[in-house]
Amino acid sequence: MALVLVLAAAIWGVGHVLKTPVQARWTMIGLLFVAVLAIQITLPEGAALREATGGSAGEWLVLAGLVALIRVYSSVLARLRQRVRPENRAPVAAAERMQDSELERYARHIMLREIGGPGQKALKEAKILVIGAGGLGSPALLYLAAAGVGTIGVIDDDTVEATNLQRQIIHTDERIGMPKVFSAQMAIAALNPFVTVRPYHRRLTPEIATELFAEYDLVLDGCDNSDTRYLVNRAAVAAGIPLISGALSQWEAQVSVFDPARGAPCYQCIFATPVAPHLAPSCAEAGVLGPLPGIAGALMAAEAVKTVTGAGVTLRGRMMIFDALDAETRVIRIKPRADCPVCGASAA
Repeated sequence: MALVLVLAAAIWGVGHVLKTPVQARWTMIGLLFVAVLAIQITLPEGAALREATGGSAGEWLVLAGLVALIRVYSSVLARLRQRVRPENRAPVAAAERMQDSELERYARHIMLREIGGPGQKALKEAKILVIGAGGLGSPALLYLAAAGVGTIGVIDDDTVEATNLQRQIIHTDERIGMPKVFSAQMAIAALNPFVTVRPYHRRLTPEIATELFAEYDLVLDGCDNSDTRYLVNRAAVAAGIPLISGALSQWEAQVSVFDPARGAPCYQCIFATPVAPHLAPSCAEAGVLGPLPGIAGALMAAEAVKTVTGAGVTLRGRMMIFDALDAETRVIRIKPRADCPVCGASAA
């Protein structure tokens, strides 16, 4: 039996050196097994060749059965792993030190005095969750990935439609019908392979918000409905993490950093109650300038980079309003509200 095992090991080793496909190596070992089994069955007991190859067919059949069980177990395990939803897979740990190609990629950041090496390392270690892979989420996701944010989560239950492509630049025509989070994941992987993307193809609900937000350092809200905005705000306040929020309306965009844990107001401090639907029509109902989400989404990504690295002054406690039609930008001060039911003194 030892002779046969040595031959099998030799076949595998030579195949490895010659870079023979794994399947071909297993085929050759299988042929060796068939030959040995034929020798055990056809030659009489005591034959030299039969003794040299084990002396009994029973031992080889038992060994073959064990190998078959192991192969079946491995195959079933691999299939089960493939069926695990991407968001439930264990994240791949990022390397502690940057590779040379990463240093080259982020060289323009590292040259900035306000970011430098420590800031870029902070970006690599950061975990940022983006709500929505639509108009605001598209540019924000791309710039966060390009900036080197190590882990990016994106949650959205929608699929790519042709009407999205006028402004949602992370998607492509060939991906129409694909869930937006997986389309975004493909785009990010093509842009920066050093980024880990966690796609959540589902609607954000109160049942999952608390647990989900606890996994991240910062959240960007680019959703397009009022209920989700208030839910995102409550979850961010509960988790004690900054919320970078953006909103659009035809020609106008607004961006702010809501962060009660550091003295700034929360979203509900400023917008105490949802606006009536007829006063805040959706993009589908009122239209929106194509480049406008790009401007606002890029601003949100810039605020995220500053928040993570500590560079400059963020929009914490301030709101930037951009009017693309009249080419005007203004920044207004916003303050916490003591009676806010989310972050005020009376909040539970």
